[in-house]
Amino acid sequence: MTENEISKIILDAAIAVHKEMGPGLFESVYEIVLTYELQQLGLRVNRQVPIQIRYKDMTFDEAFRADLVVEEKVIVELKSVEQVSEAHKKQVQTYLRLTGCKLGLLLNFGEALMKRGITRVVNGLED
Repeated sequence: MTENEISKIILDAAIAVHKEMGPGLFESVYEIVLTYELQQLGLRVNRQVPIQIRYKDMTFDEAFRADLVVEEKVIVELKSVEQVSEAHKKQVQTYLRLTGCKLGLLLNFGEALMKRGITRVVNGLED
């Protein structure tokens, strides 16, 4: 399955979760429920995945944690805020660069309409 095929499934599930749960809950709630939905659809989903980075001769085993990694290809960062900032987008771009993943989704469940809360971030992904 390609990154784009996976992302369509993720986005459809996120929209369904948002319609059912509504905006404004804690990110952790959406993380648990979205994970459940994606697993019910047959996708492999890992939550709070520790990501290792190297700096010079140092290694940080848990430099950050990705909210969700789906099928080991797509990183999903969840927010529940009034507005996504440029810093959030840069965060996902950095996650992609450090992991070698090509596609990231920044999903803001704080929006009134989920479609306005979707930001797609790419790192060398071909169409």
